[in-house]
Amino acid sequence: MTLALPAPRARTLSPVLPVVAVVALLGLPPASGAEGGAGPADALSALVVLFCAVRLLRQRRRPLSRTAAVVLGLPVVGLALAATGASSPGAGIGGLGRYLQIFVLVPAAVVLLVRDRSDFRMLAWSFVGLAGWQGAVGVHQFVTGTGASYQGEEIRAVGTFGPQDVMGMATVVSFGLICAVGLALGRASVRQRAIAAGSALALLVPLALSFSRGAWIATALTCTIQLALAGLRRALKVGAVALAAGVLLVGGFGVGSAMLQERVSSITQVADAPDQSVTDRYTMWAAAVDMWREQPLTGVGLKGFPGHRDAHASLALSSGSDTEGAGSAFVRQPLLSPHNMYLLVLAEQGLIGLLALAGGWLALLACGLRGWFRVRRSGPGLDCALVACGLLVWQLIDFVYADIGGPSTVLTAVVFGLVAWWALVGGSERGTHLEEALAR
Repeated sequence: MTLALPAPRARTLSPVLPVVAVVALLGLPPASGAEGGAGPADALSALVVLFCAVRLLRQRRRPLSRTAAVVLGLPVVGLALAATGASSPGAGIGGLGRYLQIFVLVPAAVVLLVRDRSDFRMLAWSFVGLAGWQGAVGVHQFVTGTGASYQGEEIRAVGTFGPQDVMGMATVVSFGLICAVGLALGRASVRQRAIAAGSALALLVPLALSFSRGAWIATALTCTIQLALAGLRRALKVGAVALAAGVLLVGGFGVGSAMLQERVSSITQVADAPDQSVTDRYTMWAAAVDMWREQPLTGVGLKGFPGHRDAHASLALSSGSDTEGAGSAFVRQPLLSPHNMYLLVLAEQGLIGLLALAGGWLALLACGLRGWFRVRRSGPGLDCALVACGLLVWQLIDFVYADIGGPSTVLTAVVFGLVAWWALVGGSERGTHLEEALAR
């Protein structure tokens, strides 16, 4: 799927290009046997952090504003306490490094490398491009029967991530769709908005074929919020187009209609007649809460959930989930996390860690909405506001049924960086005045 991306202003090479390269590397299939481990994109993200540090030293710039330093550094408090309470030094250091990468270091590097809203849009378009590639691979898997196993058939679209990271493609496509919707609802040229709108409609297909109920819910709610922030009249128009496209795809062409209808109907049955995956999830949630009750302030320590799981989980928990297809043999994956980021943090880092981490996210949301309020009626920047607020809202909803892990996790770090740049820099009065001056 080829996209005609809008060309940035002719000038020196943007320092955000290494971050774009991190996004692009996620289009490559993960190395064999590297399930859940660090991949090329993770390694490049570490180099991006180093590049950012060297650049700051050479330019002798003040790294971050006081507000940005507090918001981005807030999670370090809970992480440091949880690392000292880990079962082993290796687990503490490994967990600390991963959390710092995803929620502190890479987001801070993105904030420092994005110069203006043009750079922001470049990153947003890279998300759309990655989603287009992964979505095209996923649709091919569904059509040819070479995807991950779903109800006995190898038709589930997982992109290049494979069945071990079954949520990877759904996450990438959701991010791309949200970026496309935000760009389409902005005040760019008609051509750019048309490309973005067409990309958003095209990405609905692989998102549907991912059979990910959580991604569907999060994306539907997020796009609804984006449309509401863009204005009621525009929301009604886009909503009508999206509804017509959905009816045409599923009803007219029958794109997986029976399985999709069954999957959609199962969303309302999670309480009355839950399947085993839902039962496992509820059981692990209860186990996480039980762990927190034992250590309410600091939790059981980083990477402590797997070791404490059996002592707190009921007999309803199965031994693991079955994965196969998409070029991989049958694998029984152990259930090593509660698949809820908030409960995982609560269990391993306690109330201190959850308040520090979630408090930073809520601060970013408040600052991001304040930036949207400044640009909502006139002036450029509305597309950036819709993209940033949409990505953060999607991630906060997604964390209710998912946590970090897998090759696609590094993209979450870039998302928090984009959100933080808009909330702390791009959406400020200084950012608004700079964009208006460039537009003139």
